[in-house]
Amino acid sequence: MIWVGIFAVVALALLGAPLFAVVLAAAMLGFLATDVNLSVVAIEIYRITDTPLLVALPLFTFAGYVMSEAKTSERLMALTRALFGWMPAGLAIVGFVACALFTALTGASGVTIVALGTLLLPMLKEAGYSERYGLGLVTTSGSLGLLIVPSVPLILYGIVAQQLDVGEPFTIQQLFLAGLLPVVLMVSALSAWTMWRHGGAKRTPFRPHEVWTSLIEAKWEVALPFVVLGGVYSGIFAISEAAALAALYVLVIEVFVYRDVALNKIPTIIRDAMVMVGSIILILGCALAFTNFLVDTEVPQRLFEVIQEHISSRLMFLILLNVLLLLLGALLDIFSAIVIMVPLILPVAIGYGIHPLHLGIIFLANLQIGYFTPPIGMNLFIASYRFNRPVIELYAACLPFMAVLLLALLLITYIPVLSLWFL
Repeated sequence: MIWVGIFAVVALALLGAPLFAVVLAAAMLGFLATDVNLSVVAIEIYRITDTPLLVALPLFTFAGYVMSEAKTSERLMALTRALFGWMPAGLAIVGFVACALFTALTGASGVTIVALGTLLLPMLKEAGYSERYGLGLVTTSGSLGLLIVPSVPLILYGIVAQQLDVGEPFTIQQLFLAGLLPVVLMVSALSAWTMWRHGGAKRTPFRPHEVWTSLIEAKWEVALPFVVLGGVYSGIFAISEAAALAALYVLVIEVFVYRDVALNKIPTIIRDAMVMVGSIILILGCALAFTNFLVDTEVPQRLFEVIQEHISSRLMFLILLNVLLLLLGALLDIFSAIVIMVPLILPVAIGYGIHPLHLGIIFLANLQIGYFTPPIGMNLFIASYRFNRPVIELYAACLPFMAVLLLALLLITYIPVLSLWFL
C-alpha cells in the first residue's frame, strides 16, 4: 500500500501538480507509514500561523508590489547615475547598484529585469557597451538584492531555520547584518571586472547639483531601508512592526506624495501580492508538516551519517552543497527551494560545524546565481521574453558575470567571517 502511495506522489510531481500538494501528500504518506494520526498535519499547518515573524512576509511583499508599480526604478537610476556615473565604467556600476537596491525593495528579480532593464539597456548601448554585455548585466543583476534588507527570501529562510531549532540561535536582525558584506563583495567584484574590461566607456561628469536634485526626488524611497533598520536595531519596534510601518510608509508616499499609483489600483495590487504570499505560506505550512515527519523519523541525522561516511571534510561538503544549490536555484523558484531544502540541509550542515547564519547566506547566494544558471534559470527566460532575444544569446551574455559571481561565492563560502563579522 505504501509503495502505491509513493508511486502516486511521484506521478503527481511528474504530471505538474502544485508543489504544496506534492509536499503535503509526501508528509501524509510518511505519517501513515509510521502510524501517526494525520491530524498532526493540520496541527503543523496551523502552527505556522503562530509564528510572530510570519506577518512580516505579506506586509513587505505588499510594499514591494506597490513600489514596483511606481516610478521607483526611474528615481533610483537617476540617483545612482548622479553618484557613480563619473567613475570608470560608471554606468555599469550604476546598473549593479540600482538593480540590487530595486530587487531588495520589491523582492522580485523578474520585476527588476522588466522595470530597470527597459531604462538601463539603451543607456548602456549609448555609452558604448556591447549589447551582449548590457543583456548580461540586466539579466544577472536582477537577483543581486536578495541579501539586502528587506528581502523576503532572507526573512523566509530565517522563519524556516528558526522553526527547526537546531544549531546556534539567531535573530532576523542578525541575518540582515550577515548579508551586508557578501552583497558588497558581489557588487564590488562585478564592478572591478567591468572597470578592467570596459574602463574606457563613456562617463557622465559629476555634478553636485544633479546629485542633490535626484536625492531630493528619491528621498522618500531612499529613506525606507534606514527607517526599517534604524527602528529595528534601535529596539523601537520588532521586525513585524517594521514591516507594518514599511507597508504604510510605501502606501502613503507612492499614492499620496509621489502620486505614481492611483488609489483605485490598490485593491488589485493587494490581490496580486497576497496571491504570491498565499502560495508561499501554503507551501511553508505543508513543508513544515513534512519537516516534522523527517525529524520524528530522524531522517536528517541518518542523512548526516550517510554523508559523513563518504565525506569527512567540511571543505568537500561545502563544494557539493554549492553544486546542489546552484542546480536547485535553476530548477525551483527561490521560495520553494528554501522551504523544502533548508529542513534537510541545515541539520546536516550543523553537523559539519557550519553556523546557521553562514549557511543562510551561502544558500541565498547560490540561489540568486541559480536564477540565471543555464539551461533553465528563470531570469534567462524573463529577459529573453522582455528583450525579444534568443535564450541561447542570453546564456552567452550571462556566462562572464556568472564566472565572477562564482568566484565571489567561493569567498563567501570559505571565509565565514564575511557573514559572521558582527558575532
